[in-house]
Amino acid sequence: MTKLLVVETSPRGDQSISRIMARRFVAAWQAAHPGGEVVNRDLMETDLQFIGAPWLQAYFTPPEQHSPEMKAELQMSDELIAELLVCDHLVIATPVYNYNVPAALKAWIDSIVRKGLTLGFDGKGLVTGKTATVLMASGGIYTEGSPIRDRDIATQYLRLVLGVIGITEVTVVAGGGAKAVDMRETTMEGFINALQPAIDAAAA
Repeated sequence: MTKLLVVETSPRGDQSISRIMARRFVAAWQAAHPGGEVVNRDLMETDLQFIGAPWLQAYFTPPEQHSPEMKAELQMSDELIAELLVCDHLVIATPVYNYNVPAALKAWIDSIVRKGLTLGFDGKGLVTGKTATVLMASGGIYTEGSPIRDRDIATQYLRLVLGVIGITEVTVVAGGGAKAVDMRETTMEGFINALQPAIDAAAA
């Protein structure tokens, strides 16, 4: 059975452009993959950890030497990695804050990039044979020809980190200029509809 993992990061609920993009993507993906399974990981409802000394101690200790406390430190990381490893297609739906990803998404990334599980000890990615789609909502427009294209740090970072763990087939649907919705210069539906062809293509 084909499995889709959807990771969402926005705190804005129904007012979130990236979340609505994700809903549109899931609908298109389900139409293209009848019987496929969708797993949702909402980072706003996940007890994410920021990396601290106890986590690092557990990380650098061989698993067979883990104390109960160390196992507890890595429990959420283990859960998130397990979700990633069994999916066929990963979707990351995210806003852009100050040119980069939100702290919650960075915490998810720090939890799933682990030597021996998603990254080999030789530095090669272990998460192979998967595809990824990034659904991104940003106030700025960073596509080709934009005068601020060099500020597109979030896209560069996500492509880099996904490639490091072995996911090299990455499609980005860039919802640039999303502030127009907040400024009431366009409607949410109108903004998302303009992105629909790219969303459908990524989900096919």
